[in-house]
Amino acid sequence: MEFIELVKQRYSCRKFLPIPVEEEKIIQCIEAARYAPSACNAQPWKFIVVNDTSLKQKLVEAATSGIYKLSKFISQAPVIIVVVADKVSFLSKAGSLIRNTKFYLIDIGIATEHLVLQATELGLGTCYIGWFSEKGVKKVLNIPENYNIPLIICMGYPDITHKNLDVIRKHAKSDIRKPIKEILCFNRFI
Repeated sequence: MEFIELVKQRYSCRKFLPIPVEEEKIIQCIEAARYAPSACNAQPWKFIVVNDTSLKQKLVEAATSGIYKLSKFISQAPVIIVVVADKVSFLSKAGSLIRNTKFYLIDIGIATEHLVLQATELGLGTCYIGWFSEKGVKKVLNIPENYNIPLIICMGYPDITHKNLDVIRKHAKSDIRKPIKEILCFNRFI
């Protein structure tokens, strides 16, 4: 498949089939993320794959409690990937201060996009989740305080039943994106 078709095919999947994801496919997705570039080659990421049913249930409860209940749909995903960020690279941290840009978050974004595009190619659905209780997730997975969790990704085989197919098709249409003339400038800001 051409790259642009892969990009167009990826969407935020919120309905999954109750089918386990093969470990080989999960590893292939993490491998794609591992090859992502990062500032000063810091590679500030660690991926905790949660596919054990009972642990996943505890994780979902902790992640989606209280004000975070809008993300409850992640409970149906067979796999939850917790993206852990390590911000300790001296050069990257110094550059972040000077530029007022959190390079580790850019790095995490690039790596996770590699991951979700690989998942798409393998026939898996994914959804980035930013609305969750970081404190709850850290407690369940015993993640030290000096790390942060910028996002989690749910993953599984997408439910493309008839009633869900319209939603998928809607996401695939380019008309829900801004037209290119609104986002592209050559040589100056317009």
